[in-house]
Amino acid sequence: MNPRRTRFLNRCQLFLLGLLGVGLFALCTPSKVRADGATYADELAERARALQLADAPEWQDLLHYRRTLAGGYESLQDDPRFFMSPEGKTNPEAELGATLRAFFSQDLVGKSKQPAQCAFVARYHWLRDQLEFDDARLLPIPCPRFDRWFAEFDADGISMIFPAGFMNNPSSMFGHTFLRIDQRGQTPQTRILAYTINYAADMPPDAGIEYPIKGIFGGYKGLFSTVPYYLKVQEYRDIEHRDVWEYRLAFTPPQIRRLLMHAWELGNAEFDYYFFGENCSYHILSLLDVADPQLRLTDRFPFYTIPSDTVRVLMEIPGLVSEVSYRPSRSTVVRRKREAMSGEERAWLGRLIEQPVLGKDAEFEALPVKRQAFVLDTVSDYLLLRSDALGGKDNSWKQRNRAILGARSALKVRSPEFEIEPFTQRPDYGHGTQRVGVGAGWRNDQAFEEFNFRGAYHDLLDPDPGYTPDAQIELVNVAIRHYHNESQARIERFSPANVISLSPMDSLFHAPSWKISVGMDTIKYGGCALCSNGNLNGGMGAAFETRWLRREVFFAMAEVDANYSKAYEDNYRVGGGGTVGVLANVTERWKLLATTTYLKYPLGDHSDDVRWMVGQRYTISQNFVARMEYHHREHDNDVLFTFQAFY
Repeated sequence: MNPRRTRFLNRCQLFLLGLLGVGLFALCTPSKVRADGATYADELAERARALQLADAPEWQDLLHYRRTLAGGYESLQDDPRFFMSPEGKTNPEAELGATLRAFFSQDLVGKSKQPAQCAFVARYHWLRDQLEFDDARLLPIPCPRFDRWFAEFDADGISMIFPAGFMNNPSSMFGHTFLRIDQRGQTPQTRILAYTINYAADMPPDAGIEYPIKGIFGGYKGLFSTVPYYLKVQEYRDIEHRDVWEYRLAFTPPQIRRLLMHAWELGNAEFDYYFFGENCSYHILSLLDVADPQLRLTDRFPFYTIPSDTVRVLMEIPGLVSEVSYRPSRSTVVRRKREAMSGEERAWLGRLIEQPVLGKDAEFEALPVKRQAFVLDTVSDYLLLRSDALGGKDNSWKQRNRAILGARSALKVRSPEFEIEPFTQRPDYGHGTQRVGVGAGWRNDQAFEEFNFRGAYHDLLDPDPGYTPDAQIELVNVAIRHYHNESQARIERFSPANVISLSPMDSLFHAPSWKISVGMDTIKYGGCALCSNGNLNGGMGAAFETRWLRREVFFAMAEVDANYSKAYEDNYRVGGGGTVGVLANVTERWKLLATTTYLKYPLGDHSDDVRWMVGQRYTISQNFVARMEYHHREHDNDVLFTFQAFY
C-alpha cells in the first residue's frame, strides 16, 4: 500500500476514534455527574433526617413555620416561589430535602430568578455548616449579586428604629419599627447615611376606607424593602412630626451576617399583611430570631403585635440593647427652642416667619448676635417643616427660608449648642398595652363590683411616659358589673374602638382635634333603669394648652351622636351638640380629666342630653394605677373606683 495512503487512513481512524471518544464523554459524563449529584443529595437528605434538622429552630425560622392547632406546621410565607417543594408551605422535611436537591442545580428559582444557592443563601450556609458539604461533590456557585448587595452595607451593627405614633394616619397610630444597618466607621451623626430594612403593606396611595378593612383581614401583600435611612427620617421626623428612637443591638458579626443573608432571601418573599398580627414589628422580630435563634421573640406575640411592646421586649433581654439614641422631630425642635426664647425673641420668631426681610432690620440686629442666630435657626426649622409637610408644592416657604438663610449666613457665627429634650419619655418606659381592672362603686342607689379589660392601648388618663401626648386609642374595651340589689351581672360597657386626638393649637401649629367611637353602654332612660344603648359618636374641634399648674389642655369639639336602644321611642335617636373639657397633669403621678357635653336629638326619640364627668388617675408604678370616675346624666349618677394593671 502506498505509504502516503496508509498515513492518510491512519489519520482518519484517529479522527474517528477521537470523535467517538468525545461523543462517549458527552453522553456518559453528565449522566455520571447527575447520578453522583442525586446520590450525594440523597446522602445529605438522609443525614439531615438523622440529625432531625427539619425540626431545628433555625430551619423553622428560615422558612417562617408556625405550629398549627392540629399539631402540624404552616409557613407564614405566602409566595409559592419561596419553597422548593410543592409541599413546602406545610412540610418542613419535604422542603429541606427539595432544597438540598435544588442546591445541585443551576436552574433559576424564586422571585429573584437565581440559582437556589444564591436565592436562598441563608439556607445554603446553614445547611452547609450542619451537613459539612463536600465542595467536590456539591460545587459552590458564585453569587455576585448577593456579594455586591452584602458588601455595600459594610455592616458593623444593627439598630431597631421606633418612630413614635402618628394619630393622623391609621397605619401609624401605634408607631412603627424597622431595622437600620449601621456601617463600619459611622458615628451617631453619620448614621443618617445608613440603609434600612423595612417591612410594610404594599397598598395604593389612595387606599381610603378600604385600608382598615383590608389591613385587618390580610387583604394587602407585605413586602420587605431596603431604603436609605435619611429618606425614612425625612418621612417620619420632618413630614409627620414623629420623634424617632434608635435601639442599637449588641449583635456579633456572625449574627449580623445571618440576619442580612435572610433579609436577602426575603426579597423572594411575600406575606399576607395583617394590621394587628403579621405586621411590620412582627416580621422585623422574625429577622432578629434568625440572627439569634435563642431569642424566640416572635413566640411572645402569638395573637397581635404592637410596636411599643416589641421595644419593651428587647429591653427585657439582658445585654441585647447596647445603646439608645433619640432623634427629635422637627416640630419638637421648634417647640423646645421656642420655650427657650424670651418674650421679645418669640415675637421676632412670629414676625420673621411672615416677613423674612426683617432679618436685616436694625431693631432685630440689636439682639446679641448668638440670640439672633438662635432665632433665625428656629425660623428656618419652622419654614422647612411647613415646606416638607406640603411636599414642596408651595414654593413660598422655600423662598422665605432662602431669605432667612441669607440673613443667618451674614452673622458668621456658629449655631449655639442646644440639647433637645423629648416631650415624651422613651417608649420602653411606657406601661403595657393590655389592661385589666377590678373595682367597685355606686350607681344611683345600687352598689356594684366591676371587672374590666382592654385589649389595647392607651387612654387620656393612662400614665403618659412612652405614649403620644394627649392621644387615646382604645380597642376592645369591655366592663362587666354585678349589681347587688338586683343580683344581676351584665355587660356594662363594650367598645371595639374609641379614638381621641387632642392637638393643642398655638401661633405656629394649627392641627385640629378630633374623636370617633363606637360601642355600647348602659343608660337609665324613661322607665328603664339599666338599658343597653348602642352608640356611634364623632367630632372635631380645637385645643390649647397652658402651664398654670403643671400642664393643662383645654379642648372643645362639635360632634354628632347616634344611639340605638329599646328605651327610646322608635328605638333610636340621632343628633348633635358639643363637648368642652380639660385634661390636666396636676403632679407627675396625678392626672385629671373633666368634660361636660350637651347633645340634642331631633331625629327618632326627640330629646336632649346633658352629661358631665370627672375622672382622675394616680400612678402607683409603671404598670399599676388607681382611678376614680364620676359620670352624671339626668337622674343617673355613677361613681367607680378601680385598681388597674397593665401588662
